[in-house]
Amino acid sequence: MKLLRREKAVSLDDRLAALARAADLADGRLDAEAVAAARSVVSRAGVRASLSVDHTAVALAGATGSGKSSLFNLLSGTSLATVGVTRPTTSTAQAALWEGGGAGPLLDWLGVPRRHELLDTSGSAGVTPERDREIRSADVAQEGGDSGKHEFLDVPGSGVSEGGREIRSAGPVPDAPVPVGHPSGMGGKAAGLILLDLPDHDSIEPSHRLEVDRLVELVDLLVWVLDPQKYADAAVHDRYLRPLARHREVMVVVLNQIDRLSPAAAERCLKDLRRLLDTDGLAGVPVIGVSARTGAGIPELRSLLASRVADRRSWAARLAADTGMAADALGEASSATTPGENPSMDNLVKPLRDALSEAAGVPAVVEAVARSYRHRSVAATGWPPTRWIRRLRPDPLRRLRLDATSRVSGEQGDIVGRTSIPVATVVQRSRMDNAIREAARSASAGLPAPWTAAVRQAARSHGDELEDGLDRAVATTSLGAARRPLWWRLAGLAQWLALATVLAGGAWLLALVAIDYLRLPQLYLPTAGELPWPTTLLIGGVLLGLLIALLSRVASWLGGRRRARRAARALRASVDRVARELVLDPMEEELSRYHRFAEAVTLARNGTRR
Repeated sequence: MKLLRREKAVSLDDRLAALARAADLADGRLDAEAVAAARSVVSRAGVRASLSVDHTAVALAGATGSGKSSLFNLLSGTSLATVGVTRPTTSTAQAALWEGGGAGPLLDWLGVPRRHELLDTSGSAGVTPERDREIRSADVAQEGGDSGKHEFLDVPGSGVSEGGREIRSAGPVPDAPVPVGHPSGMGGKAAGLILLDLPDHDSIEPSHRLEVDRLVELVDLLVWVLDPQKYADAAVHDRYLRPLARHREVMVVVLNQIDRLSPAAAERCLKDLRRLLDTDGLAGVPVIGVSARTGAGIPELRSLLASRVADRRSWAARLAADTGMAADALGEASSATTPGENPSMDNLVKPLRDALSEAAGVPAVVEAVARSYRHRSVAATGWPPTRWIRRLRPDPLRRLRLDATSRVSGEQGDIVGRTSIPVATVVQRSRMDNAIREAARSASAGLPAPWTAAVRQAARSHGDELEDGLDRAVATTSLGAARRPLWWRLAGLAQWLALATVLAGGAWLLALVAIDYLRLPQLYLPTAGELPWPTTLLIGGVLLGLLIALLSRVASWLGGRRRARRAARALRASVDRVARELVLDPMEEELSRYHRFAEAVTLARNGTRR
């Protein structure tokens, strides 16, 4: 029975760390814009988490004439926002704060210089003289990014509104008193709410649209204010709602101006809007029909905002959605799939080794090892008077600068210079290139296109070092050329004994010739059968030398084959090391990089770990 692992939810910090890892791993391999966006999310999340988490920045965003400024005034119980019908009237964002103590750094980061704190003078908000002085001395960033000090000043004529809420205006004091509208009706339930009135997203002023785009990326909760005339406008659906499908948990959609429709028509509009949002991937996003003029639906909207603010989790949900969206972008740029096991490189070694061995001249070296063994064997076991003739011939390994003496230099015996192995031909280089491409193709099978290209590039990343690396690997491989078999010494000694026998027999015969020439008395001449011993020694020594030479030739041929096989194994092992170091290891590292990237993207995207 197969047990299924339960997926474990991970924290926001873990998801952000995974996104940062994914961005680092994708750097230089995926689209730079997607990587920069992921890093921006990580940076933005770090800043937001360090600011006040007791405040929730809620933005009212909408098109021209949607009534978001009227809704802002109604929710805040003020007349702070200028209301227009046919043209944009909001040029910069402004904020209304409920219990805004400590929200200054957050608003500085949001870049909202126009701030208005609503104070509960009835005492329910707990405003003390000390708190009032704190508000008056709060630091507020100036518009345009310059930092400066502004005071929350009493606006002349604003007084105390109905319901006991007083308005203190941050930023430059307006020329005229800020009128007070209806009370917000939220009381202490909205403590920590920062309500932002944004410019129109479809404004004819480019700066207005840029300001909306900037704040849409930063605020904790988005309230999209639509109207019956333009609720299906592609400008808002294609540019904002559909791309922000990941942010359904931090999004509310309000259909304003329902007082202009009959109840049946309003119901149809709300159902059609619900259908459009579901199509946009925003199923489950609250849709509320309201009227800023009659107050219809406002209590429901206030209750929803109050509950989101009291939960104190909208900022984390927003960052989680940003993390998922950035991970989606990285995944789409990479076409990342669920990673499997790393393919084994062992299956790629043999065809690559064969091509590299041929390009490195291994067959020629193996043949040279065999011929060198025979050459040295003949020089060590041949007929002593003719050995010097063999030594006049060059050693095959020495001609390739692969013997033990021609490649060593310096006090530490370092290998210097290149060998004299013939340079790889065009055909051999072509086969080597084809083998590398085939290895990269096999290793990257099933990978997304960007990572396939990265694996192929990694396979050729050390192409300039490959030939030198192969040459050095061959040069540093122990070929066993310095070892002298024991039988060489025995055969050589036997040859010297045979030579001594020949010399003894020859000297004896010369002595007999000299005695006969001088007419001296004949000495006793022993025989071996019918042959005199001097003749036997001379002829036997020559025949013995020839026999030893013949047997030595056979033994040297067999020994050369054995040594060549050992050298071939050693050379293949050296070529394998070069192939792994300069071709396979970079590919394996790239494959591992992709698998780590895919795992990090999955973790950042889904927030679950098996």
